[in-house]
Formats: sequence, C-alpha cells, structure tokens
Amino acid sequence: MLRTTVTKAAAFRPLRTATFTTTARTMGEGDTGAPPKMGGQGDAFQRREKANEDYTIRQREKEKLLSLKKKLAEQQQHLDRLSAHIDEITKDQGGEKN
Repeated sequence: MLRTTVTKAAAFRPLRTATFTTTARTMGEGDTGAPPKMGGQGDAFQRREKANEDYTIRQREKEKLLSLKKKLAEQQQHLDRLSAHIDEITKDQGGEKN
C-alpha cells in the first residue's frame, strides 16, 4: 500500500525548473560571510581581528612577566638583607667558625 502511494505521488508531481526568492539574505551580528575561523584563512577582517587579539594577549603577558620580575627582584633584595643581618648577628657571637 505504501509503495503504491509513494509512486503515485511522485508520478503526479510536476517538475520544478527554477525557484526564486524575494527575501534578502540576512546575517546575524558579527557574521562576515566568510568561512569560520576553524580551518581556512577566512577573510581579511577575521585575520586582522585575530592579529589584534593575539597582540593584546602578548602585551598582557608581557606586563605580567615584568611585574613578576619586579617582585622577584624585590624578594631577592629582601633575602640579601636577611642574609647580611644573619651574618652580622653570627659575627658578634664569636666561635671557631667565625
């Protein structure tokens, strides 16, 4: 029964030659019409945007590294002062090793 229904429906349907649409193609916010960032190169806007994001990330990492180096130098100075203070205290105690 199903087979005969399908073949009859296919036989009576006229062939469509062309379809036309009257609506404009709409894009969501941020769509550029280029392939997604996964894989291919994308369009110039995507490449420029990625380059700007990479540059910003590198700048932030550079600032973080500089602040860490500054903190490390401060800690090293503090350790040097403590070491000098310990040497000063032990020097006054005398003994065979001093």
